[in-house]
Amino acid sequence: MARVALTLGPLFFHWPAERLRNFYFRIADETSLERVHVGEVVCGKRMPFSDPVWPEIIERLERGGKEVVLSTLAAPATVRERKAIAELCADGRLVEINDITALPARSGRPFVTGPFLNVYNEATARFLARHGAATICPPVELSLDTVGTIAGACPEVGFELFAFGRLPLALSGRCYHARLHGLHKDSCQFTCEQDPDGLAVDTLDDQPFLAINGVQTLSAQIHSLLVEPAELAARNIRRLRLSPHGCDMVEVARTYRDLVEERQDPEGARFVLSCLELPGTLVDGYAHGLAGSQLAARA
Repeated sequence: MARVALTLGPLFFHWPAERLRNFYFRIADETSLERVHVGEVVCGKRMPFSDPVWPEIIERLERGGKEVVLSTLAAPATVRERKAIAELCADGRLVEINDITALPARSGRPFVTGPFLNVYNEATARFLARHGAATICPPVELSLDTVGTIAGACPEVGFELFAFGRLPLALSGRCYHARLHGLHKDSCQFTCEQDPDGLAVDTLDDQPFLAINGVQTLSAQIHSLLVEPAELAARNIRRLRLSPHGCDMVEVARTYRDLVEERQDPEGARFVLSCLELPGTLVDGYAHGLAGSQLAARA
């Protein structure tokens, strides 16, 4: 059975430069992740803060034996942002495409598709494969069985499942953080930095509902796909993606490594994760064809 590889996906949240540097240096030195994504995918206004730090981070990650993937914006809104995407697509490293308008700039060279692209069927996956998709990370609401069906039609592509973190659900033209603080999007004062894991939003009867992150909507809970490696191999799923959060991501990566190398069973891995300081409860409903806010182990 082929080994399941682990990927650290792009950071969704707005962290200060020093925190970014410390986080990724630790990922480089203390984890066995095969692949790490860097770059801004949520809000182009944040890029001037993080862009100066990425070269140093990339150098440290590559020195640590990680394959670096350059992630691109999921909803580019300006000429400057589209130009930045085109420049990334010209890089010799692997690039993650999160908006289909980036495809012409990258077509013919290997790329990764992020969960923001609408890959819901075999025809779309084959189309992307013809244009160079080497890895496809489907939308987060698809079940294991559905992804397995799509992956079976494209055996030449490595399919990757979003396996840990708040689920990326939607992007908006409006900034929720700015609105919350009585500000306009153009003068947001980067208030999203106040919530390094996103800001939880409850219903009127105080039930966990969603989380906001600037222009992004995420799940309030933490998705945690924990299944036996054989279940992944049977569906041609070759990678699991972990999404960066403020908890101990080195321990998260270690837990998933133990799982995919069969040193830990799913229930044991779930217990380890539940002991971490997570911003929400653990769920896995989408992967099992249930509501995303459910935990299949209790269904």
